[in-house]
Amino acid sequence: MLLFLFVGYQLWGTNLAEARDQRALEKQFSQFSAPAPPATGAPAAPPTTPAPPVLGDAAALIEIPKISVQKYVVEGVSTEDLKKGPGHYPDTPLPGRPGNAAIAGHRTTYGAPFGELDKLDPGDPIFVTTPEGKFRYDVDRTDIVDPSQSEVLDNTPDNRLTLTTCHPRFSAAQRMIVVAKLISPVLEPPPAPAAEPAPEETPPAQKAGLDAGLSGASTANGPAIAWGLLAAVIWGLTWWVSRWWRRWPTYIVGTGLFLVALYVFFENVSRLLPANV
Repeated sequence: MLLFLFVGYQLWGTNLAEARDQRALEKQFSQFSAPAPPATGAPAAPPTTPAPPVLGDAAALIEIPKISVQKYVVEGVSTEDLKKGPGHYPDTPLPGRPGNAAIAGHRTTYGAPFGELDKLDPGDPIFVTTPEGKFRYDVDRTDIVDPSQSEVLDNTPDNRLTLTTCHPRFSAAQRMIVVAKLISPVLEPPPAPAAEPAPEETPPAQKAGLDAGLSGASTANGPAIAWGLLAAVIWGLTWWVSRWWRRWPTYIVGTGLFLVALYVFFENVSRLLPANV
């Protein structure tokens, strides 16, 4: 029964957490004011380049009409980031900017934003809105690669959008890559920053790859054990109290408390599992 409940949590319960996080991202994104797009074919450069989004905050809004996707994109592709919605790879430019903008997303859990990427055909439009405007991409191709082939995230001379998710469905054996080409509008590269004194050398940050957000979080060990024990204690107390008090009222109250503890337990267990997409 616990295994069936956990499967149900993975497929439907995680959607509740994702919907809550999407509402928070929507509020963040609504604070952005995007300038009006330029005339078709005319390059545009905003007076000032917006500061890059902070990890964990809203970065963009992605819309894929053919598969009814309208999701707010979070900055970052860690396990916690992808629970909120699609995640923008911080090492890549934001959509609309020159180069290869890349976004990852779950395929079967946490709202499954990229659950139907396999239904996209060449020419299907993808719209991405950032603080700099709304941009249209048209799907160019779909590839299936191994998780080690992180070169699909490398920068490119053209303006493209790369969407990544797991393949096949319910598995993380491979990655599905959807590549789309920027149609309009086209932004100029941001101006080079003024020269500043070189800071002290620090180890370079590790570049996120196709395995980002899929390896599990060992920090969930403690909370998973604690909430699992709490759920067991609640179940035991419910059984014990039902022997000395009215049975059905006890079961109703105890079951409600047990399910709450079990939900949090499952949430932490899912953080421990690899390839939770």
